[in-house]
Amino acid sequence: MEYEIKQSGKFKYVEEGTGEPLILLHGLFGALSNFKDLVDHFKATHRVIIPMLPLYELTLPNTTVGGLAKHVQKFIEARELTDVHLLGNSLGGHVGLVYTLKNQDKVKTITLTGSSGLFENGMGETYPKRGDYDYIKKKTELTFYDPDVASKELVDEVYSIVNNRLKALKIISLARSAIKHNLGDELNDITIPTCLIWGKNDTITPPMVAEEFHKLIPNSEVHWIDKCGHAPMMEVPAEFNRVLDEFLAKHKS
Repeated sequence: MEYEIKQSGKFKYVEEGTGEPLILLHGLFGALSNFKDLVDHFKATHRVIIPMLPLYELTLPNTTVGGLAKHVQKFIEARELTDVHLLGNSLGGHVGLVYTLKNQDKVKTITLTGSSGLFENGMGETYPKRGDYDYIKKKTELTFYDPDVASKELVDEVYSIVNNRLKALKIISLARSAIKHNLGDELNDITIPTCLIWGKNDTITPPMVAEEFHKLIPNSEVHWIDKCGHAPMMEVPAEFNRVLDEFLAKHKS
């Protein structure tokens, strides 16, 4: 994706289009390319913003879901954004929920897809011996219903992360934080419109996770995408964008 990465103070981000702000929060292995089709589609109607989450820049004690949510809060304050539409995939959804629970006055809607926060089957708390490319390839393919979506470029990116000792430690820290930071007791406090867009074949945050989110968040709706895994906006972008379009249109000023 050839979008310019902008910098303002300590914040790096992508920003395209005009209109109500739509903030996209990526997951643990999230690259900008994960959101390419979404940005291309929504920049015609929204101010689409992707803050680069500092997964590897925070100190180890702050490399947590809460630490990332604080970064998002500071970013939104620095950019003076209000009435934001938040969208998070995987860990990004979890971060979005933690931010929203403390800042509902700033958030107009939240959309979750394959979000952690209740339960997830991640890479686990430990990594295999570094250098095991085939293992990383298989794990990356499990993200999707169609393993071919896990391009060599994507597998190479994950492989390079887990082979960097410090990055691997921080990924493990974030994964553990996500497991510990269960939001089950807090979700009924969220009153803003919430859209759950879930792959029916997600094995990382299975469909029962979406059903539990739907049950716990009062003003929520759930949409299923068939033959789709943990990253619907990558795997079935046209269907994902259609569902999100309809949801955002209902909540436009």
